[in-house]
Amino acid sequence: MRIKLLLPLFATLCIFATSAATAATKATVTMSSFGETKSGEVVQLYTLTNRNGLSADIMTYGGTVVRLMTPDRHGQLADINLGFDNVTDYENKSPYFGCLVGRYGNRIADGKFSLDGADHTLAVNNASGPVNAHLHGGNKGFDKVVWKAKPVIKGHDAGLILWHTSPDGDEGYPGALKMKVTYLLTDNNELSIAYHATTDKATPVNLTNHMYFNLQGEGVGDINGHFLTLNADHYTPVTAGLIPTGEIAPVAGTPMDFTSPHTIGERNNANHEQIRFGGGYDHNWVLNKTYGELSLAAEVYEPTSGRVMTVQTTEPGIQFYGGNFLEVDGVVRVGKSGVAYRHRTGFCLETQHYPDSPNQPDFPSTILRPGETYETTTVYRFSSR
Repeated sequence: MRIKLLLPLFATLCIFATSAATAATKATVTMSSFGETKSGEVVQLYTLTNRNGLSADIMTYGGTVVRLMTPDRHGQLADINLGFDNVTDYENKSPYFGCLVGRYGNRIADGKFSLDGADHTLAVNNASGPVNAHLHGGNKGFDKVVWKAKPVIKGHDAGLILWHTSPDGDEGYPGALKMKVTYLLTDNNELSIAYHATTDKATPVNLTNHMYFNLQGEGVGDINGHFLTLNADHYTPVTAGLIPTGEIAPVAGTPMDFTSPHTIGERNNANHEQIRFGGGYDHNWVLNKTYGELSLAAEVYEPTSGRVMTVQTTEPGIQFYGGNFLEVDGVVRVGKSGVAYRHRTGFCLETQHYPDSPNQPDFPSTILRPGETYETTTVYRFSSR
């Protein structure tokens, strides 16, 4: 049986004076060392470059996108992806910058679920208000493992294949999960991420990437002036602990309505219960789509640079997070540009199944069973106007 889960290094200044006009004649993949983890594992950095001069640096630790260079309306390239220039900071200070997350992206209430009559207890690594939760795979999710890697060239596209096996019982999950993730930087200025997994026992699976974007450039101001559009008429409201209530609610008449463009900063301090619960936007939107199709989920436009990013996905939902907790409890994270990442200096658009789905029978299922194949694709496309 085969299924597809539902819809479903650096300069001191991050803006480089490199023009897209200096594009390469062919797509390339190069490899360099990115240091070692504190346990002594060697980490490699792969640079994917397409024929238009766009590039993506991806390291094997966490399958993390370290740098993403895209042009503004004048053809000037800048790194639009928040992150660090060394493995140590990723290990010690990263709020999931650019990484692959799983086995279950987002939250599972109390770190518990039942499956086929058996109760399972996961690592609890997140406290949101009055509720403890399992977040992004637990204490050592896929963001904290060193993936195996193989570079590929597909026609005019540059790619990287990553694979990892999560053993039975990993962070409390049943079943050995074999995964392959393929990054592809295409001639159409798209960064495609394709996920593939199989299991030997029934288990929840919800894989995604956790890139933080700032279309002005990494380390350049906040993201409040970015215009966001979401192809979603509904969202999943949450409790004070950011766990879904189980309701699928209309966005109309609320600050959650991005069916037409609004700046991120326009309503992220609105006097609305959901905004108060999240400290801004940290919610899942239910995408308008047909089962399994690759279709438009979101568009973001940044007017000073002219950069545009669209997101297409086969997944049924998308988590928009406005960087509300980038600066909290006195922790200051200094990024690749040498600039501190302050409150709301980056945003995430994480394509996914809905949070807490293993405990929400009315949500699309995230259970993968032996003999089935988990396959989802998300495509980020970059342009300017």
